[in-house]
Amino acid sequence: MVRHMQEAGRENTVLWNKRQEENSVLRGTAEPPRPISTPPATPVRVEPSPRVEAPTARAAANAAVIGASMKIKGEIFTREDLVVDGEVEGVLVAQSSLTVGPNGNVRANIKAREVVIAGSVKGNVEVTEKIAIRDKGSLIGDIRTAGISIDDGAYFKGSIDIVRPEPVRQTKPTVSDPEVAEAQAAR
Repeated sequence: MVRHMQEAGRENTVLWNKRQEENSVLRGTAEPPRPISTPPATPVRVEPSPRVEAPTARAAANAAVIGASMKIKGEIFTREDLVVDGEVEGVLVAQSSLTVGPNGNVRANIKAREVVIAGSVKGNVEVTEKIAIRDKGSLIGDIRTAGISIDDGAYFKGSIDIVRPEPVRQTKPTVSDPEVAEAQAAR
């Protein structure tokens, strides 16, 4: 047990000793326990971290990254999500999503399932699902996509071709086996 005593504005700490307490109880000089004083808790102000919005949920989790200090010339083909925060010149083909980060500078034709642009892109972009140009993003080139989103403050110069996916037609398979044809007809 630790006891704190205040004397003339100072705080002293007294350690508890079982033998001294037993002797003082036997002699009748036991001191009643004093409450332990603790300094008041100072409030801690937690500043919110700067808002770093992941352009897509997929971009944040397990994506390949071309970092801000990297420069790549050539053709890039990937099956996984890709985040470009450096410089790329050439061709970019992603079977998944492609995110051009705020530091990204791409001078390439892009083909991907989904594209988010927060940096700079010069080149034509073909997207099977959706392209999003964020508020600080810029795209100079033609777009071919099924869906598009351009935030206020974004820059775009080029043409947009909205393509509608072909509806999947359900056709009945031709059956050459007479027994299977009879079973299907009986239904």
